[in-house]
Amino acid sequence: MTHLLSIEELSKERIWKIIDKAVSLKTERKQGPHEELPLQGQTWALMFSKSSTRTRVSFEVGIRELGGSVMFLSSNDIQLGRGEPIKDTARVLGRMVHGTIIRTFDQQDVIDFAHFSGIPTINALTDDAHPCQILADLLTIRERLGTWEGKKVAFVGDGFNNMSRSWMWAAKELGFEFTIAAPQGCLPTEKYIERLNAPNVSITTDPIEAVKDADVINTDVWLSMGEEGQTAKEALFKDYQVNSELLKHAHSAHIVLHCLPAYRGKEITNEVLEAHADTIFQQAENRLHAQKAVLCRLAAHGQTFRGMFS
Repeated sequence: MTHLLSIEELSKERIWKIIDKAVSLKTERKQGPHEELPLQGQTWALMFSKSSTRTRVSFEVGIRELGGSVMFLSSNDIQLGRGEPIKDTARVLGRMVHGTIIRTFDQQDVIDFAHFSGIPTINALTDDAHPCQILADLLTIRERLGTWEGKKVAFVGDGFNNMSRSWMWAAKELGFEFTIAAPQGCLPTEKYIERLNAPNVSITTDPIEAVKDADVINTDVWLSMGEEGQTAKEALFKDYQVNSELLKHAHSAHIVLHCLPAYRGKEITNEVLEAHADTIFQQAENRLHAQKAVLCRLAAHGQTFRGMFS
C-alpha cells in the first residue's frame, strides 16, 4: 500500500488490516504515548484547498503522535493558488517531504499528485471520494455493533456525493447490505452502478424503504462544499431528513452516523443528533485512529520514496 486515494482501490483484506490497526492504536493511546514511532524523522505536508476542522486536527495530531513533523499548506499560501499545475507542485514536494495529505475538489488532482510526486499520498477528501471518513465509520460500526458483517447500512441524502460513492465501494468489498435513498437527479448513474457491479448495493427514492430494518443510518449535508447557495438542489431533499419518524422503520438497535458538520433541522433533526451524539462524536474521534493506521502502513514507503528523483 503506497497511497490511499479511494476506498475503491482497497481490498477487503486491506480494509480489515487498517481497522485492526486502528483498534490497536486507539487502545495504545489510552495507555500513554506510543512506543513505536513509525514517522520518526519524517515530515508530512497537509495541502488543503477546502476548509476543515476534523480532518486537519486529526491528521496533525496523528502525525505528531507517530513521531513525525507536519506542515500545513493552504492553496491560498502556495503557488497552486496562482495557477501552478498540480504536477509541478507534486515534483517539488516529492523532493522535500515524505508524504502528502490532500483535501481538494478534483479527484484527478490527487491521482496526478501521487503519480508525479513519487511519495505516499492520502486523499483527505475530494468531490468524488472520502476514504478516511469511511474507514473511521467502519471502525465506529465495529465498536458499536461488533461487526458490519450481516448488517444493513442505509444512506439518506445525496446519493452521488463523495460519502455515498465511498460507501458503495466499501459495501462491495466487505459484503454488507447497503441502500441509498435519494431524490431523482441525486442518485448514482446507471453507468456508475454497472461499473460498481455490487448486487448487495441498492438505490431507491423512498427513504422509508432504505431505512427499513437498517442497523446503521447514515446521512450527510445536502449540499457539498462548493454547492452552497444551490437552493433548487437543496429543495429536492425536503423528504429526506433523518428524523424520529423515519427511524421508527429502522432496526430497534440501530445507530445513526453523520460525518459532520451537521446542519440541524435540514439533513438531521436536533433531536436525533443529540440522541445519537455519543456515537456521532465517537465517529469523529475515530478519524484520528483510522488515519493513524493508514499513516503507519504508508510510513515505510515515505522513507523509500523520498529522494527517488534526486
